[in-house]
Amino acid sequence: MAAKKSSTPNRAFKVADQIQRDLSELIARELKDPRVGLVTLQGVEVTPDYAHAKVFFSLLTGDPQQTQEGLNQAAGFLRSGLFKRLHIHTVPTLHFVYDRTSEKAADMNALIAKAVSSRAQDD
Repeated sequence: MAAKKSSTPNRAFKVADQIQRDLSELIARELKDPRVGLVTLQGVEVTPDYAHAKVFFSLLTGDPQQTQEGLNQAAGFLRSGLFKRLHIHTVPTLHFVYDRTSEKAADMNALIAKAVSSRAQDD
């Protein structure tokens, strides 16, 4: 008898994706905190028991530290908004984390461009 594959990991990805979509809308339309500027949600990681969710965000403008503080203070409000939208037993506690991936990518691109230009000058 073959073992049945668990669909739990797939479900976790679907729940995380839905949380990301709903949070994007809630932050844009209902959050009035002046510390929170133009926020882009990069991803959501949900624990296997759905008790906690790490929400990774980046900014177009504004101070990352102040925005993170504002989002974490509004986490309860956002969680209650998610509770109304999601149809799951446990809505996770939200933890917002500033995602520096785009900054690191820009730094890497600048280093690569510098290396290419110095190599072109050497040739």
